[in-house]
Amino acid sequence: MNDRYSFLNAIHFKDIEFLYNKYKENPNSIEPSWSAFFHGFDFGKETNEYENVIKSKDGINDIIQKEFLVSNLIYAYRKRGHFFTNTNPIRKRRKHFPSLDLINFGLSEKELDTYFEAGKLIGVGKTSLKNIINYLKKIYCGSIGIEYMYISNPEKIQWIEKWFQKEKLQFSSEEKKFFLKKLNEAVTFENFIHTKFVGQKRFSIEGNESTLPALEEMVEYASNKYLTEDFIIGMSHRGRLNILSNFFKKNYSQIFSEFQGKEYKEKTFSGDVKYHLGFSKIRKTRKGRYVEMNLVPNPSHLESVDAIVEGITRAKIDIVYNKNSNSEKIIPILVHGDAALSGQGIVYEVLQLSQLKGYRTGGTIHIVINNQIGFTTNYTEGRSSIYCTDIAKAIMAPVLHINADDVESVIRAIYFAVDFRMRYHEDIFIDLLGYRKYGHNEGDEPRFTQPSLYKAISKHTNSYNLYRKKLVKEKIINNEDVKNMEKEYENTLNIKYHEASNIKWNVLNSFLEKEWKDFPIASNHEDIFKKVDTRFSIENIIKISDKIFSLPKKKKFFKKTEFIFQKRLEMIKKELVDWSMAELLSYGTLLYEGIHIRLSGEDVARGTFSQRHAVVKTEEEEEIILLNQIEPKQGKIQIFNSPLSEYGVLGFDYGYAMYSPHILTLWEAQFGDFVNGGQIVIDQYISSGEDKWKIRNGIVLLLPHGYEGQGPEHSSARIERYLQLCANNNLFLVNCTTPANFYHLIRRQMKLKYRKPLIVFTPKSLLRNAKCLSTIKDLSTGIFQEILDDPHVKDIKKIKKLIFCSGKIYYELLNKRESIQDEKTALIRIEQIYPLKIEKIKEIIKKYKNKKEIFWVQEEPENMGLWSFILKKISNVISLNLILIAPFESSSPSTGSYSHFLRIQNQILKKAFL
Repeated sequence: MNDRYSFLNAIHFKDIEFLYNKYKENPNSIEPSWSAFFHGFDFGKETNEYENVIKSKDGINDIIQKEFLVSNLIYAYRKRGHFFTNTNPIRKRRKHFPSLDLINFGLSEKELDTYFEAGKLIGVGKTSLKNIINYLKKIYCGSIGIEYMYISNPEKIQWIEKWFQKEKLQFSSEEKKFFLKKLNEAVTFENFIHTKFVGQKRFSIEGNESTLPALEEMVEYASNKYLTEDFIIGMSHRGRLNILSNFFKKNYSQIFSEFQGKEYKEKTFSGDVKYHLGFSKIRKTRKGRYVEMNLVPNPSHLESVDAIVEGITRAKIDIVYNKNSNSEKIIPILVHGDAALSGQGIVYEVLQLSQLKGYRTGGTIHIVINNQIGFTTNYTEGRSSIYCTDIAKAIMAPVLHINADDVESVIRAIYFAVDFRMRYHEDIFIDLLGYRKYGHNEGDEPRFTQPSLYKAISKHTNSYNLYRKKLVKEKIINNEDVKNMEKEYENTLNIKYHEASNIKWNVLNSFLEKEWKDFPIASNHEDIFKKVDTRFSIENIIKISDKIFSLPKKKKFFKKTEFIFQKRLEMIKKELVDWSMAELLSYGTLLYEGIHIRLSGEDVARGTFSQRHAVVKTEEEEEIILLNQIEPKQGKIQIFNSPLSEYGVLGFDYGYAMYSPHILTLWEAQFGDFVNGGQIVIDQYISSGEDKWKIRNGIVLLLPHGYEGQGPEHSSARIERYLQLCANNNLFLVNCTTPANFYHLIRRQMKLKYRKPLIVFTPKSLLRNAKCLSTIKDLSTGIFQEILDDPHVKDIKKIKKLIFCSGKIYYELLNKRESIQDEKTALIRIEQIYPLKIEKIKEIIKKYKNKKEIFWVQEEPENMGLWSFILKKISNVISLNLILIAPFESSSPSTGSYSHFLRIQNQILKKAFL
C-alpha cells in the first residue's frame, strides 16, 4: 500500500495475529463482526479453500492480508464516505484526497470478483469485492452522508451501522403521495405569496421544501412508534411562514392579513413581524393521535431561541412528564440555518448543556436548512470548518448530510434521527443541503454577489417537480391526479386570501396560553403597586430555620461548614437574620407552602461569596439539600451549578420560566457584570417578550452589584442599561438594602396574581455587614417596601438635607453620618427602582418641611447608575433642584486601583455631608 495513505488503515498487519489468537482462545473476547470474520476464515481453511495460499514475508498468508486490505476499505467508507456523496443538489462536488479508489488500499480491479470474508463486517456475508463496494456506496455515498466514526462508544457505532445496513425502507404509495402533497404545499404557498404580495419579505423555504414533509413525518413516526405527544420547535425566519401555515395549520387568512399590514386589535402590545411570532397547536396525526406542538417566538438573533426551547422542554419534563425518565413523551427540535449554526456561539453553549444533570432534555433533533450561503456570504467565507455541522463533534453527536431534493432520503434520515434520539437520549444533526431560490429576502438581488451560483439555481428543477416526475414514472400517480391536487390547494389559498380582506384587525396569537390562563397581563400602576401579603408566622419561620440551619448529626462536615451553620442557629436564637439566611428562609417558606423552586447559575450551590450553602457536602462529598426536608406541603427546590455560560444558561432558565408560572425560577450571575454575556436574552426576550409576543415570564435574575474596590469587572451590573429597557411596567428592577426586604421581595414574586421578570441587584459586602441585619419579626409581619424612609431620624424638624440613594452606598453614608454625628441629614433609599413609586417619594419629601437641599448620591460614575433615570423621574415632583454627588463620568465602570477606589469613595462621602 502507498505509504502516504497508511493513515487510512483501520488495523495494522502486526495486530492481526494478536486478534486472531484472542479469537482462538475465546471467540467472545473480540468484537462480534471480527469474530464472524475469523470464523469464516477458519471454515475456509477446514474446507481446503485456501490450500494454495502463499505465505507472505510477515508470516501472514496473502489471502488474509487481502482480507484486511478490504477491511481497511470498509473502514475508510465508514469514516470518509460522506466526502464522496451525492448530497449537494447545486454546487459541484468538492474534491477530497485521498479518494476511495482501490489503488489507495493496495487493491485493484483484479480482485473485484474475488470473494472476501470481510463482507461479514457490513452484514452481507462472504461476497465479491464488487458487491462489497456497491453496498458501501449505497450506504455511505448516496444521497445521505453519515459522520459518526469520531464517536467513542463502540456499541453506539455498531448500532448506527446496523441501522443503515438493514433493508432499505420501502414507502407505501399513500405515503409517497403524502410527501408529494406536502412538497406541493411548500412550493405553491411560496409562489402564491410571491405573486399576491410582491416584494414583501417572507424568507421563503424554496430550495429546502423537503423540510415540511420531514417535520410532518417526524411527528407521525415518533407519535406512532414511541407515543411521543409533545414537540417544542425553535427556528429562525427562513421557511417559518410555510411551517406555520402548512405544518402548524395556522389559518392562511390570518397570515395573509398580516401581509396586508393591519394593526393589532390589542393596542397594549406592539407585536412583531409575522415571521418571528410563536404559535401553539394541538394537532391530529394521520394515524389519529393528538400531539401538542409549540413554535417558540424568535427574534432576528437567529440561534438565540435554541436555549429557550431547551428550557421549555426541561420544564415540561419536570412538570408534566416527570414519570417518564427517558423523556420519550417530548422532543425538542431545533431548525438551524447553516451560516448561523456555524457562526453563533450560543450553539456551542447549548450543546454543552445537553448532557448535564440540570439541563438535559433527552436529546435534541437538529435540522439544518442548509442554503449553502449566509446573507451574501459564501460558506468559504463564513466558516473555517468543513461542514457547518462540525460543532456536533464537540458532543460526539452523529451527523447526516442529505440531498434536500431527495425527499425519501430525507424521511429515512428523520426515522434514523428519531430512533437514535429515543435509544440514546442524545442530540442528532440532520444537514439538509439545498439552496436559497431568491436572495436573503425576496427583494434582495443575489446576483450582485453570487452570479454563478444563482445562474445554476435558476436552471434547477425544484424538489416538488423532481418527485412528481419520479412518482409518475413509478405509476403511483398520473398527471390528472397532480392537476387535481394542485388545483385543490390553490383554491384553498384563494378562498383564504379573500377572507383576509374581511379581517379588520390582526390578532396576536397566544403562545402557551393554557399554562398562563390564571395569570393576567398587568400593566397599569394599580396592579403594579398593589400590596401583596407576604407574611408568615414566626413560629413556622423558627421551625423552618431549625431544619435548614441544622446539619445532620451523624454526618461529617468540614469544620468551616459546621461553624457557618452553628452561627446561623445562634442568630436565630437572637431572632436575627443576615442576607443569606433571609434568602434561604424566603425559599424555605415558599417550599413549606408547596411552591417549587429552580435555582441555576455559576456556583449557585455554595454561592460566589461562600454565603449561600444551599447545597452542603459531607467530607465524603455526599450532597445534602436541607431545604428539601422541610414539609408539610413540601415543594421541591432544584439547585444546579451551571457551566461558565451566561447567554445559554440564562436563555435556558428563561425558557424554563416561560412554561412554569407556578415555579420560582432564579438565575444568578457569578458577578453582576457577567450578565452582559447574556444581553441578547435580556434585550430580545426578558424586557420585550411580553410586548412583542404576548408571552409572560416570571424569571428572577440575581446580579451581585456594588463598588468594593475589585476593579471594573466586579463592580457594576450596569443598572443604567436595564433602565433603558424599562417601559410600560415591563420589569421589576430592585436594589434591596435589608435582608427582610429581599425576603419579602422573593415571596412577593410568587404571591403576585401576575408575572413579570424581576432583576435584583444583590449585594456583596452587605452579605457580612454587621448592620445589614433584620429581625425575624420583620420577616414575619412585614411587607416589601419600594421606598425606605430614614428610620434613624430622631427629630424631623432638624432635617435640612435629604439624600436619596440606592443600594450598598446607603450603609457607607450611614457610617459617615454617625461618625460626624450629623442630625440634619435624612437618608432615603430607593429599593424598587422600576416601576418607581413616585407618590411615596412625594409623600416622604413633603414630610420634611424644613429641607433646604435634596441630593442624589451614587457610587457609579455620573454617566452610569440611576442618575439619569432619577433626574427625569423626580425633578418634576420637587420644588428644589436635585443635586448629584457621584464620581466623574467615565468609560469604564470603576478604577482598577484599590487606593484610588478608596479615594473616590471618600470624596463622595465628604461631598455628601459638606
